[in-house]
Amino acid sequence: MKSINKTARMAGFLYLIYMVIHILANIVGRSRFIVYGDATATANRILASAWQFRTGIMIDLLGAVLFLLTAWTLYVLLKPVNKKIALLFLLLNLCGVVIYSLNLLNQFTPLLLLDGDIYLKTFQADQLQSLFMLFLNIYKNGFMMAQIFFAIWVFPLGYLIFKSMFLPKILGIILMIHSFTWLLYVVMFFFIPNFIGITYISFPLGFIAEFGLTLWLLIKGVKETKLTLVC
Repeated sequence: MKSINKTARMAGFLYLIYMVIHILANIVGRSRFIVYGDATATANRILASAWQFRTGIMIDLLGAVLFLLTAWTLYVLLKPVNKKIALLFLLLNLCGVVIYSLNLLNQFTPLLLLDGDIYLKTFQADQLQSLFMLFLNIYKNGFMMAQIFFAIWVFPLGYLIFKSMFLPKILGIILMIHSFTWLLYVVMFFFIPNFIGITYISFPLGFIAEFGLTLWLLIKGVKETKLTLVC
């Protein structure tokens, strides 16, 4: 029982740290530097604080590792409910993390194009800016492709929470609903890029479900009587 509660609180702790790291990466890196549609402004911002841009990328990578570790601890916690479904959400999370991490190379490319190496002298400044904006747009689309797996993994996670009997069923229900809205948001991004109405549903649901689950695991853990019934 102590071991299971330790696992639950570890999952909550890792989930919380991941959220903080993810927000920090966005503040330090992406949102501070990348101006889609304005290559000159983006180049000037990166050149002015290249070290900070690099730091943001590394923080992003750390966040990906923490997210995978969070999924692993949730797998350990929930596999007594259904090991196959728990393995499914772990593998889905792993696929998303791999795509997300490899896609960070596209965010790193502007640093290579702007560092002034001699082999880049054959390109004009505007050509280099167009090239790195291309890679940043590839990064943006790759980021959304990773979200497909992150959206789908939430459904089996929510299902196991709903069936677990030692975690709040309402959190499982919200997670499963959020999975559909999140996936719909990704589909809309690729087919109807200007439609953002679904975000008003998906983002609040995601915050309530994931942050709620994080706090529950971190503070409450699991109940012994209900855990015994499952095991």
